Formats: sequence, structure tokens, C-alpha cells
Amino acid sequence: MNENRFIGYEYHDVTVKRGMASLYADCYENFGWRLESTASPVGKPDSMVLKFKRDRKIFNKAELTRLQRSFNACFSDILSLESSKYTKASIVAYVVGILGTAFMAGSVFAITAGKLLPCILLALPAFIGWILPYFLYRGIVRKQTAAVSPAIEQKYDELYDICEKASGLLRVSDLPDSEF
Repeated sequence: MNENRFIGYEYHDVTVKRGMASLYADCYENFGWRLESTASPVGKPDSMVLKFKRDRKIFNKAELTRLQRSFNACFSDILSLESSKYTKASIVAYVVGILGTAFMAGSVFAITAGKLLPCILLALPAFIGWILPYFLYRGIVRKQTAAVSPAIEQKYDELYDICEKASGLLRVSDLPDSEF
């Protein structure tokens, strides 16, 4: 008798970074979504498309949707905090590398003008400007990671609290596992 019951589904596709796909799939189950399939988007080798579905008549749908928006905002904050570790380091490394290149250009112009001493004096900071960015980048990333890690952990705790609230709103009887 229960086998002929119609269930209308709603579908949701999410594109996430590959490293975060498992976390995203696990957490979305708390909002009533079931992972249906995954795909690789064209032109984004570091991303995945997760395809979800859930019963349209799920209990507490409005509150689950509100919590899902909070989850998405928190997840977005985590991603921006993660990328902030590398942004400042990249900018500093690029600027120092460009300055090194400018010194090398001056050195080349000096040698073409037949002036050896200015060529040598400009070549030294040029080589330093080409070698130093690597070490600057690593040091700044290390410092930024130490500074941002507590905020990221706090966001993960917030994320898990949201998932726990959403899980409490779901009724297990409203989600027939045999239908997925």
C-alpha cells in the first residue's frame, strides 16, 4: 500500500571545491537532502558539482531552508578565511618579484650603456628580488595560518551547530530511505 505513494522531489545542484565536497555532502543530509550524484564541471578542475534531492513536503521546510542559508553563509566565510591565508602572501611575493625584475631591467640598461659597476650594483638586488619572494611567501602564509586558524575553527563549530539544529528538526519518518 505504501509502495504506490507519490513523492515529489526538489533538486539542488551545488558547485564546491573538491576538498570540501565530502563535508558539504555530509552536512547537507542534515537539511533533508540526499546526494544523488556528482559531476565535474567543465573548466573547473578543482571543483565538483553535487546533485541533491529531497522530498518537497518535508516537515519544517521553512526553518530548514533558513538554517541552510546560514550554513551556506558560514561555509562561504570558511572558504574566504582559507583563501585569506594566501592572498597577502601572494601580493607581497609578486611585488617583490616585480621590483627584482625592475632592478634587472636597470642592470641590463646599464650594461648596454657600457657601465659595468651600475650593472653589478643593480643586478644584486635584482637576484635578491627573484629569490626572496619564495621565502616571504612561505613565512607570511605560516603567520596568516596561525592568525586565521582560530577563526576557521570557530566557523566550523558554528557550522556543526547549525547542522545539529537542522538534524533535530528533521523527522526520520518523513524521509523514506527506500525511495532514494
